[in-house]
Amino acid sequence: MKIALINENSQAAKNEIIFNALQKAVVPIGHEVINYGMYSADDEAQLTYVQNGILASVLLNSGAADFVVTGCGTGEGAMLALNSFPGVICGHIETPLDAYTFSQINAGNAVAIPYALGFGWGGDLNLQYIFEKLFAEEPGGGYPKERVVPEQRNKKILDNVRMNAFRPLPEILQSLDRDLVKGSFAGKHFDEYFARDCRVPSYLKLINELKK
Repeated sequence: MKIALINENSQAAKNEIIFNALQKAVVPIGHEVINYGMYSADDEAQLTYVQNGILASVLLNSGAADFVVTGCGTGEGAMLALNSFPGVICGHIETPLDAYTFSQINAGNAVAIPYALGFGWGGDLNLQYIFEKLFAEEPGGGYPKERVVPEQRNKKILDNVRMNAFRPLPEILQSLDRDLVKGSFAGKHFDEYFARDCRVPSYLKLINELKK
């Protein structure tokens, strides 16, 4: 699984802490982490949490990433931004229990974590434990296990509702403010990583056109 890490500007200084915690949790079980930044508060490309939503939706819908880890000060803005786009189901995660139940019940493909609110001593350990529980088992296994059938049924119903509630992502991207969209793809390593990992050629073409 390719797991993309995205940080917005208010919490960019924690990128290394988050990246290290994520690596420790998922690399030993065979996953790959791709760090899209921001890498520091001084990065030339400054991402807002709204732009994190744009970037995350493109990575997931193009197959460049299978899962996105993001957040902001409270995690709320990032969650709302990601859930504004088709093909993204983002949970707000504060604890390892949140992480495990979101994975097993909701089987989403993104999480938004509060990196300022309540992030004190041991914050890095809490992140590592969150990531361990988030990726401990195949998603959608149910919790408690005897609830797996109705939970999976509800997930399919939700997926169908969301599929009918959104316009196609390319149409959405083309209708948004061009500078807002271009800024979402201005990260230092975006072009390199996206060209390498994108599985849908039409998205690669679209993003290159939007960046002009």
